[in-house]
Amino acid sequence: MQNKYMSMLGLARRAGRLAMGHDLVIDSIKNRKSKLVLLSSDSSPRLHEEIASASDRYLKSLPCVRIKENKEEIHFLLGYRAGVISVNDMNFANRILELINQEGNEYGD
Repeated sequence: MQNKYMSMLGLARRAGRLAMGHDLVIDSIKNRKSKLVLLSSDSSPRLHEEIASASDRYLKSLPCVRIKENKEEIHFLLGYRAGVISVNDMNFANRILELINQEGNEYGD
């Protein structure tokens, strides 16, 4: 069964409010568009460090969440294979965080 937050991510993708993949997420953080960063369960420690470094430099209070889906599951559900996703809309970000917390997913990185 698909998680509710993944359905919400699908809506955000169709609305053009996601940046998917390393370079696009880093650009979203640098341009201060990112409201939430999601990291796949199989993303590398190096990727975590790069995202943390960029968020420390540009957006100090940016929430970063490790989700239980891996890159292949994200590809299946959203149509794009990525280990990191930036939600660039506050309303989507707040709702996705709320759903992640309700479903008991691991929060933080």
